[in-house]
Formats: sequence, C-alpha cells, structure tokens
Amino acid sequence: MRVQSLTLVAASAALLAPTTFPAAPPAPLPDPARILLPGVPDRDVPRHADRSGVRAGPLPRVPAGRPGPAPRVRPDSGTGADGERTEGDAPVRAADLLARVRHCDPVSRGRYRSDAGAPADIPVCGTREAVYWKADLDIDCDGRPGDRCNGRTDPEFSPATAYTESDGRPLDAERLPYVVVPGPSDTWDPGEDHVRGGSLAALVHGDRVRYAVVGDVGPTDLIGEASYAAARSLGIPADPAGGGAASDVTYIVFKDSEVTPVEDTAAAEKAGERLARRFAAGG
Repeated sequence: MRVQSLTLVAASAALLAPTTFPAAPPAPLPDPARILLPGVPDRDVPRHADRSGVRAGPLPRVPAGRPGPAPRVRPDSGTGADGERTEGDAPVRAADLLARVRHCDPVSRGRYRSDAGAPADIPVCGTREAVYWKADLDIDCDGRPGDRCNGRTDPEFSPATAYTESDGRPLDAERLPYVVVPGPSDTWDPGEDHVRGGSLAALVHGDRVRYAVVGDVGPTDLIGEASYAAARSLGIPADPAGGGAASDVTYIVFKDSEVTPVEDTAAAEKAGERLARRFAAGG
C-alpha cells in the first residue's frame, strides 16, 4: 500500500500529442520530501510502500456508461465468431500485445509518477478498445488479511479495497489477481474511458501474459500497482515489504469489460484471453 505523495502532479491544460510509447519524460517536478517509516532504513530506491494513499473504503457501484465500440476480429485471427479460442490456438503472446501498444496516443492530460519522488513521466495511452501504460509493479496487499497480507507483513496494510466481492467483503489480494488504477483527477478519470471495478486487464512482463481485474483505487498522482496474486502470476517477487518489479510491466485494461462476480478468476482468464486476442489482432 502506498503513502500519498506530498505533492500533487500538476495536470497539463491540453491533451498530449501522440508520441512513441513510452514518451520522453518532461522536465521533472521538484521531488517531495522523502517519506521514511519508523524503524525502516533509508533506501536508494523509493519503498513500494510509499505509493498508496489511504483507501477510502468500498466505492459505490456505478452503472456503466455508454458502451464503447465492440472490438473487431480479423478473419485470419484464428478465433471463432465470438472471439473465443478455437482448437489448436496458442495463448496470446506477450510480443503480440507489446507490438500493439508500441505507440502511445495519450488519453491522460498529464503524466504519473511511479513512486513518491520519481519523475512524472508515465502517460496513460489509449485505443478504441483499451487503455494502457507501462510502469513498475508495486505490491498491493490490501483487503482481507491472510498469511501473506496482513498488518504484520505490510506496515501500510489496509483491510479495505475500493471494490468488493459479491458478498460485500473486501477483495483477497493473496488469491485474486487485480490491478490498481489512479483515483479520478484532472490528469485522468478512468471512468471516462469506461474503466471501473471488475474491468478486465492483461498484464505483460517479460514473456508472460496474465489476466486480472481492476480491484482497487490508488492516489491521483501515482500509477503501477497490482495485487500480491497478480505479482506471483507474473513471476515477480510478491513480498509486500520489498517485492515488486522496478519497471517493464505493461498494463492493458479493456474498456467496457467486466467480470461478474469480480472474484471469479476462471471467468477473468477466459474473457481476458478472448479480449487480448482481439486486441492483438488489431480489433
């Protein structure tokens, strides 16, 4: 869980022009004061725990906005009429997804920091079908406490998540792969791009592609965070006190998608593979 940055990222007044992804960073803003936790030695790299603001608790369920355009599937994509994998199809490759997000048409009006004190150099990019960004991965252990995620293992642990399971309980970060999106701001409002709790996401790291849901909301100026379970699925160290990946994680969130119930990991994997296949095919 991240501690809210001491300074907010100034949002630009105009949309950024299309550029190669990731774009060259703008001049860095002054770094906020370094945050140190009692009894924790200083580090050269900002702690991942310095990323998350205090969660406001479960958010009210908001009806979906107007549906966006349905993804198209190329006739030679090797999928059935509904985009399902057909017999003999291989899983979607990381290289195919990365090729689709090589360029960035920004949908955010400004850029995000990866950690408190880091430069604001991460845009949120978009197509008709998805939004995406490339960042680090810090471990979100919030939600129902377990053996790995609790107040003893994570000094910034919170028992609440912005979105909840179908029974109203907080999400289980140890078992549910989920990603964290920034809170709505002048920089970017995920809801305007039809991203909400339960939206499907594809995570790419190295040659691995894994699927998750949008499960929590973070600070308005930071980006690049996913659950304990999501990190493990990507082969990333998931220790909430010192795990995570410093860079090279790509987050692709599909517009107007939703897993119901949000905790259904099998449904997320099946639907995620279908949407990723369409997206990689240039749908």
